[in-house]
Amino acid sequence: MIKRTLLAQLESHLASKEISLIIGPRQAGKTTLMLMLKKLVETRGLPTAYFNLDIEADMRHFFSQEALAHKIALEVGQKHAYVFIDEIQRKENAGLFLKGLYDMQLPCKFIVSGSGSVELKEKIHESLVGRKRIFELNTLSFEEFVGFKTDDRYADRISSYLASEPEKAKHLVEEYLNFGGYPRVVLADNAVEKQREVGEIYQSYLEKDIAFLLQVKKTESLSKLIRVLAAQLGRLVNVSRLSSELGIAAPTIRDYLWYLEKTFIVRRVTPFFRNVRKEIRKSPLFYFYDLGLRNYSAGAFGRLNLNEEGFVFQNFVFNQLKELLYSTSAEIHFWQTVEQAEVDFVLDFAREVVPVEVKYSFLTKPAVPRGLRSFILRYKPAKAYIVNRILKATVDVGETQVSFIPFFELPEKILDLR
Repeated sequence: MIKRTLLAQLESHLASKEISLIIGPRQAGKTTLMLMLKKLVETRGLPTAYFNLDIEADMRHFFSQEALAHKIALEVGQKHAYVFIDEIQRKENAGLFLKGLYDMQLPCKFIVSGSGSVELKEKIHESLVGRKRIFELNTLSFEEFVGFKTDDRYADRISSYLASEPEKAKHLVEEYLNFGGYPRVVLADNAVEKQREVGEIYQSYLEKDIAFLLQVKKTESLSKLIRVLAAQLGRLVNVSRLSSELGIAAPTIRDYLWYLEKTFIVRRVTPFFRNVRKEIRKSPLFYFYDLGLRNYSAGAFGRLNLNEEGFVFQNFVFNQLKELLYSTSAEIHFWQTVEQAEVDFVLDFAREVVPVEVKYSFLTKPAVPRGLRSFILRYKPAKAYIVNRILKATVDVGETQVSFIPFFELPEKILDLR
């Protein structure tokens, strides 16, 4: 079994009356996580009931809240029970259904999961205000991946382990950058099997999530857009230019980008600016939730070339930042001026900003890039970071402390900022 960090958070939330709502990409491991949590509850001698809306026999109990309440009572009696509902996005008006169920004041704790859909990501949030807590399960983080690869021998000490084993650190990060973190892909025995698994995940996404949302069977246009986003990873996205290149109307491109965000395929990153004349303000960047899916879309799954590695590593660092700052109000932007000075990421904590530059190289001595120096001179942040493969050093640029840190030390540095 692959240990997931989210399990401990879900376990802590069992005592709350709120619905525990688990969302995330298709095939990220939500069902497995729910079954692990269910087993944990049962080891304590507590009653459970489990429903999966992908199963027709279970779906018929969701005709109404009363019908489901009757079935739950039949399974567990009138005791306080833990009710697991998987694939809730299959239920029409899922948010209103869960709201009514919650308001019936049943002696139940509900743990609910669903993959990305407009209903799940939008309407369900509105319907369940004050009644739910959201837990986002993504594909395996690098720390979870390393934990699995090392049989969890270094829990809470992964940074120290990777620092002491530079060759293993090199191989682990390269494998993760090439194949990503989908559990089925990680568990596959060889590159051929991994390719087959990621292909099935991608096709399932198109056929189940996207075809359902768009109410169309042909998704070639959206596939083309995904391939283009994968090819220009970490670079400005101009909708008008995409429309011209792909032969797809600009409003349709915007709709597709919105769907890709809502279904956990890509994340939008907007520019950081204060000076409206000198800094780029409009065009966003997009990064992928999972590196393996990005590579598959770009035709580079398991075989990244030198031109791609830097951008994929940038995506890797962005995903780490996003996960570390998930429960905070901090925003992640990029910075670029009309003079082409740029910084990969700017962490905006409102009270302060922290620039983060990413270098996929084995740096041997500290050298601060021109773009980062420009940002420092303009905004005078207290700290700045340059994430790289191995170099650990500190230099000062004016009043700013610039720290060069190996990628595996990023989590502890960001946690210190929170």
